[in-house]
Amino acid sequence: MRTQIAYVQAKWHSNIVSKSLDGFRAALPDADVASFEVPGAFEMPLIAKELAKTGKYDAVVCAAFVVDGGIYRHDFVAQTVVEALMNVGLETGVPVLSVSLTPHHFQETEFHTKQFADHFVKKGAEAAAAADQIVRLRREIGDAN
Repeated sequence: MRTQIAYVQAKWHSNIVSKSLDGFRAALPDADVASFEVPGAFEMPLIAKELAKTGKYDAVVCAAFVVDGGIYRHDFVAQTVVEALMNVGLETGVPVLSVSLTPHHFQETEFHTKQFADHFVKKGAEAAAAADQIVRLRREIGDAN
């Protein structure tokens, strides 16, 4: 049975965030991955919940880059989003994984853009391994019942 994944990406810094999907797909090539874009990280939990409720997906993965723009909103958004994503998984019974980076120091320079884009590839691959593991475990548990 092929694994069905919904992949939700925030459009802020999409040139960086999209690299996580590249890493995810390269690490889990046998999965069917449907990707969805939302305006920003704050919108991810709602769409993750809607996707989880469809029953079509074994897991939902959400990716965002929440940077410190010199105001406290950065910390508020990051904490709120992660907590909401966890709640979506608990409420729907569908695993929800986060590939969200929240650096305190980011400038739109060539160096930082490349550094974080490369890191998103790595984080996407790590999310693929985690998604694969949790889906397999849930299938084992389901087979045992």
